[in-house]
This record gives sequence, C-alpha cells and structure tokens, in this order.
Amino acid sequence: MSETAVPGSSFLQAIAEPVRWQLLSELGHSDRRVGELTRLLDQPQSLVSYHLRGLRDAGLVSSRRSAFDGRDTYYRVDLARCGELLCTAGASLHPGLRLTVVPPEPAPRRRPARVLFLCTGNSARSQMAEALLEHRSGHTIEARSAGSHPKPLHPNAVRVMAERGIDISGNATKHLRRFARTRFDTVVTLCDKVREVCPEFPGGPVGAHWSMADPAAEGATDGETQPAFERTAEDLEDRVAHLIAALSTSERGKTRVG
Repeated sequence: MSETAVPGSSFLQAIAEPVRWQLLSELGHSDRRVGELTRLLDQPQSLVSYHLRGLRDAGLVSSRRSAFDGRDTYYRVDLARCGELLCTAGASLHPGLRLTVVPPEPAPRRRPARVLFLCTGNSARSQMAEALLEHRSGHTIEARSAGSHPKPLHPNAVRVMAERGIDISGNATKHLRRFARTRFDTVVTLCDKVREVCPEFPGGPVGAHWSMADPAAEGATDGETQPAFERTAEDLEDRVAHLIAALSTSERGKTRVG
C-alpha cells in the first residue's frame, strides 16, 4: 500500500524519520538543491536523495529542473498538502483531535515588514508576487519587486491580476540596482538565474528562493499563454499565504523563510 493510501498513519510514518523531518523543515523555508540540503543537514548525498525520493512518493515534495543549470534540480515542499494531512491524521485517530488551520495574529512591530521579490525581467513573476503580498496582507506588509534585466510589464500578468481584483497596469519595471541601498527584511528570488547574481542587501535580510518557471516562456503575448500565467498566479497565491503567516509570527518581520 502506498504512503498516500492511508492519510493518517502513513503520513506520520513518512515524516517521522529525522532526516525527512529536517528536509521538510528546510524546504519549508526555501526551495533547495540536493547539494544545499546535503550541506545543511550534514548528511551524505545518497541518504538525502533517498529520503527526498520517499517524500516525493508520498506527494509531499516536488522537483523541477533549474532554469540556470539544467543538470541541477530544485526541490520544494507542498506546505498546503502537509497541512491537510496533519489535520487528517488527528481526525483519523479521534474526531476530537480534528485540527483546524488558523492564520496567526499579526505580531506587533514598530514598522511593517519589507519584502523584495526578484526575477530576471520584473515583467511577470515578481510583479505578481509584489501585488499579491500587499493585497493579501491588507497592505500590512510592504512589498517591492525588481529584475536583473528589466523588460516591459507583460500584458498577461496584468490580466491575471485584474481577475483577482488587483490592478498592476500602471506598474513600472525596475532594475535591482534601484534597491541596492534599501533595507529589506526578506528578499525572495523567483528565478533560478537571478538567484545566481543576487547581490547582498544592507541589513542582512533573510533570503529565500522560489524556483518558478517563467510563464512568458510558453508562447506569445496574447491569450494563448494565459494558462501559464494562471498557474503562476495560483502558485504565488499559495506561497504568499505561507509567507504572510511566517512574517505575521515575527516581531521584526524577519523570520526565516529561506
């Protein structure tokens, strides 16, 4: 029987192994490559790869080829799926143990948390992430975005945000140099290529990487590529929700997300 066949006990068995728990914890902060996970856990690569395969088989972790180096692979954890299975595990033991995910109350702080999103063109992914974070947080978090090689704002990025009640049509694209002296609490790279050239920012912000495909790479600029942008928006909505939760539990808005 597969690990996903019995949601309660099999899920707990899948995550109970200490190395797997450490892997999920690290991937909860940032998408990682095997080499990084090996160093972070101080474990042999063969052991890390073995447990990553087990977590993939359980539907808890997924992978994608790096856009920077196709020989490399980034791994990410499905936090929403983990949350669902944790709730199911409690309920399967006893109805009185059914868990409910409750968003944390924002922690008091002297100023809003500040987050910078980076990708290559600043034309889609980072613009969408910036808009979603500010909108979903009720503007209690300040978000900015930039790119290593800025391009014009993509019309499909504007469309998918408009469908969510967010207008980014007037946004300008910016080079990451514009924020070279700006202090952020968290810097999130959304592109494997820009991660390799991401500069250091003042104040030592927390860093995280979300390895995401460029939706504009799937076709032209018209409605044909809309599904790719829709998938990107859905992925960002999930990631942004967890980022808000993480920042809401930190007094300085500088909790570890990467």
